Amino acid sequence: MLKGEIRTVLGMMSGTSLDGVDAAILRTDGEVIAGFGSTRYRPYSEAERAVLRAALGRWPGEAGVAEAAELIETVHYELMLRFEGVELAGFHGQSLAHEPRGRGTHQAGDGAVLAHLAGYPVVWDFRSADVKLGGQGAPLAPFYHFALARYIKAEAPLVFLNLGGVGNLTWVDPRKSAPEEPGALLAFDTGPANAPLDDLCHLRLGKARDEGGALSAKGRPDMQIVRDFLQDAFFFRIPPKSLDRDFPGLGARVSHLNDSDALATLAECVAASVGVGFDHLPTAPERVLVCGGGRHNHDLMARLCAHLSCPVAPVDSAGLDGDMIEAQAFAYLAMRVARGLPTSCPSTTGVAASVGGGQISTS
Repeated sequence: MLKGEIRTVLGMMSGTSLDGVDAAILRTDGEVIAGFGSTRYRPYSEAERAVLRAALGRWPGEAGVAEAAELIETVHYELMLRFEGVELAGFHGQSLAHEPRGRGTHQAGDGAVLAHLAGYPVVWDFRSADVKLGGQGAPLAPFYHFALARYIKAEAPLVFLNLGGVGNLTWVDPRKSAPEEPGALLAFDTGPANAPLDDLCHLRLGKARDEGGALSAKGRPDMQIVRDFLQDAFFFRIPPKSLDRDFPGLGARVSHLNDSDALATLAECVAASVGVGFDHLPTAPERVLVCGGGRHNHDLMARLCAHLSCPVAPVDSAGLDGDMIEAQAFAYLAMRVARGLPTSCPSTTGVAASVGGGQISTS
């Protein structure tokens, strides 16, 4: 185990949106944020995305999984070569399947391979231990959100809302002394986010996304579809709770609508599900800071503002890099694993007690 010294840690994240890999340097001891370093983004090509899409929903040993894992390892190692002075890395891998109450959770990519190639320790497989102990295995960024709230000197409860492929939020009370302290955090997946919008654009338009929400802003949402969507049992479950990338049947519900109306309906579903999620919060937050690619979707952001009663702004407005929060989070978590500190707790994943996930592979 490492001692509590500030280290230079590389975090890498390939999210469920399948757009590419984010990598970021964080200076941390696993408790405080001492500073931020350089960042890189490596987009997936259309051919690479096709390999990953073909493996979605599959488990180790099934068709396409080995190819996806090899791709993930290759792309991440390419990125690792572009950073100097790294003492430790956090490697999330690519989530292909997530059934915390079923078969478990599956992130493709072997951290031991990367540790051997890079020549320094790599922490990986962050979610499995949490799931084995009864947790959801997600979301995992909340402990880092707590550190961010302290870093920006927040004085009242606030929410970090991540809009990646799936939406998740973290309610943070920065007045608490540690993330695992009772009442410090509440975190859960809110519902689908970019995944259904991006998938529709891919299938109908051959595009990666609806840039800026330009198409959805021209459409009219089918509110009956939205109301029916919100009747799904997921939204009535008490958090913590988590979702797989694909929300069952959502794409089929909008299949008869034109492109703009379909996208508008999906965007309204995303925003409305966040609004419903706020009903579970301990107290109303002072503000909402939005992370992830969804914050670039102006139509989605406008819909969020309509559903929430507090200020909503990109996390960049607080001086943070909204594109790199998740990558930085896995650098932070890697350092916590290396120090034997917890990475999740009952109020973030529903695990029975605070637990440190992840395994360490050395070179």
